[in-house]
Amino acid sequence: MKKLIALFAVSAVASTSAVAGIALSGTSSVSYDDNGSAASETTYDADLLVTGTAGSTTVTVGADVDGATWSTTSAAMTTSIGPVTVVADMFDEVSIEDSTVSGGVIAETVDTGVTISLDAPIGDATVGVDNSGNVTISGTWSGVTMSHTSKSAGDTTTASAAIAGMDVSVTNKAGATTWSLGTTVSGVALTLASSQKVTATFGLAGNTMTVSSIPAVASAAQDATNYSVTAVAAYSTVAISRSLTSGATLAATYSTDNDSLTLKASVAF
Repeated sequence: MKKLIALFAVSAVASTSAVAGIALSGTSSVSYDDNGSAASETTYDADLLVTGTAGSTTVTVGADVDGATWSTTSAAMTTSIGPVTVVADMFDEVSIEDSTVSGGVIAETVDTGVTISLDAPIGDATVGVDNSGNVTISGTWSGVTMSHTSKSAGDTTTASAAIAGMDVSVTNKAGATTWSLGTTVSGVALTLASSQKVTATFGLAGNTMTVSSIPAVASAAQDATNYSVTAVAAYSTVAISRSLTSGATLAATYSTDNDSLTLKASVAF
């Protein structure tokens, strides 16, 4: 009997310790869109993130919980062994939500895998390799953060820095270069991307207005690799966001794309 009581006590302690290392967070929102001349619609979204920590090991599991069933959206584990960091991505995300608009890849690659990184003694560089054989070297030198990934499908190099009050980011992927610039002028935060998208944010934190100009998208036919792309004319959006003392955020967004107004209430916990 004493052994049974002792065993129960050990189990209770282990269970309590595990719960103490678990953190819950998430977001929830509801949106009403009048859709211009089309029929209006109401949408909902609720996401939950479970984070478990034991020593230097962290496990995170994300889920979409607003549907009829629990839908996993992410699952990863990170652990450190001295200067070595191991990251395991255990969930294969589906990145194509609407293939006719996004023109996404027809045959998606499986993105689960394991990446091992080593804090190498070469300045502030970190060297990593994943299970596909891709090698990444990253670090920050003289205020410039750089990362280079060498892989058979085409190398990827990124660089970002804050220069004279301007945030600059440049990415070259398999020979194609994209960039973005961000700065603040007279309290207005401005961003410009190589896609020709421009945004301007006015106001203070918790009470802002953002004006965006979205460039046109040309149509493209489906080929052996990618889905077709539906043409979209250039349009603009105006979004007003306000944080409430209740912890929720209210946002109203007007889009010239379909002359619609969307009202959204959201909360993060």
